[in-house]
Amino acid sequence: PLFPVLLFLISSLCMQAQVLDQGNFILGATLGFSKADSKISLTSPDVNEDEKGHSALQFSVAPKIGYFLLENFALGIGMDYTFSTVKEPDLNRTDDSDLLFGPFSRYYFPLTEDMALFAEVNAGFGNSSDEQFIGGITQNISTNIFAVGVGPGFTIFSSEDIGIEALIKYNYARSQFDTNLNGVQTTRTTKTNQLDISLGLQFYFGGIRKVGN
Repeated sequence: PLFPVLLFLISSLCMQAQVLDQGNFILGATLGFSKADSKISLTSPDVNEDEKGHSALQFSVAPKIGYFLLENFALGIGMDYTFSTVKEPDLNRTDDSDLLFGPFSRYYFPLTEDMALFAEVNAGFGNSSDEQFIGGITQNISTNIFAVGVGPGFTIFSSEDIGIEALIKYNYARSQFDTNLNGVQTTRTTKTNQLDISLGLQFYFGGIRKVGN
């Protein structure tokens, strides 16, 4: 009775090794909800102050594709789109949408034949587009933004090499733009701390091989 059990365990581990093996690809996306806290600083010849911070709930979509450089270790590129709405006490409203592109890396820690923990690190560069509604007037603002994120995740593999995963990640973002109003140059810097909880679906498939191999 012991031999069939050992055979099953060995075959299961081999199946997982193939999923996370060197030369394979990962392709998929995550959907997330998060709470972001932002702090805004204004700098001009006559002003140097920090505005009151704001909090907002955000929705994010993050597709990615990666390549396993080593067993259990994948490196790739992804896109991260987030949207949030901030309502302030004076009934002003700001709609914010960010579109970022950048690299990511993952390292998996297999637990069983169909489950694994992983750690993910990513960075993003892109554009932030804001619409501010103040007293019936709409103001459009566009600026560059940089972000970095890190966090742990958990994934379950199916027999079709599909991974269903959950990811908790801390994100930090910094954006800055300059405005010139009536000859006064003002620099606005926004720093955002965000805790994101995401669910994702990833596809794992074999590497590209030469014809004839």
